[in-house]
Amino acid sequence: MGNREALLDGAKRCLYEKGYARTTARDLVRASGVSLAAIGYHFGTKEALLNEALIQASQQWGDELERVLATNEVDETSMPMQRFESTWNRMIELFETHRPLWAASFEMISQSEHSDEIRGFFSTSQEQARQGLVSLLHSALPEESRRPVGLFYQALLTGVMAQWLTDPANAPSGRDLTDALKAIIGDTVLSHD
Repeated sequence: MGNREALLDGAKRCLYEKGYARTTARDLVRASGVSLAAIGYHFGTKEALLNEALIQASQQWGDELERVLATNEVDETSMPMQRFESTWNRMIELFETHRPLWAASFEMISQSEHSDEIRGFFSTSQEQARQGLVSLLHSALPEESRRPVGLFYQALLTGVMAQWLTDPANAPSGRDLTDALKAIIGDTVLSHD
């Protein structure tokens, strides 16, 4: 492993252990076993290194999410609400195994106001997540419905994960989300009669 890769590996560990804001350049040096000068040489700044490490870690999480959802698909003959609940339960389980990454991601979101690179990454990754969730959960959805459904899933994903970060004891389960969706659909159907 070269210095650049060692720095990225060490930065990912620091993100998981200390978070984005609390990681210092000295922490990165200690975690990577590389000199302080190597950060400047390979990345320019500590922030650029942390940004790249978080981008890579987020991409790895997205790949794992896609793999988990694709390999644990609910039977296509099951009811849509069953698929919805099962999918959200799997996403929450995966979140729990990658909780530090989500915490660092939320820290990084606050930095996006000051970094075009971070903002660009989140814009691209959110679009990929929207498309991926729709493809995995609703492969036969008409084209005109794909974007709004993807936006809904992305908003739900971000909100659910924020709740799991801040108050896991009261955060929603897949069952809670399903029950809420059933209640909303029922209210909508009743209001149109």
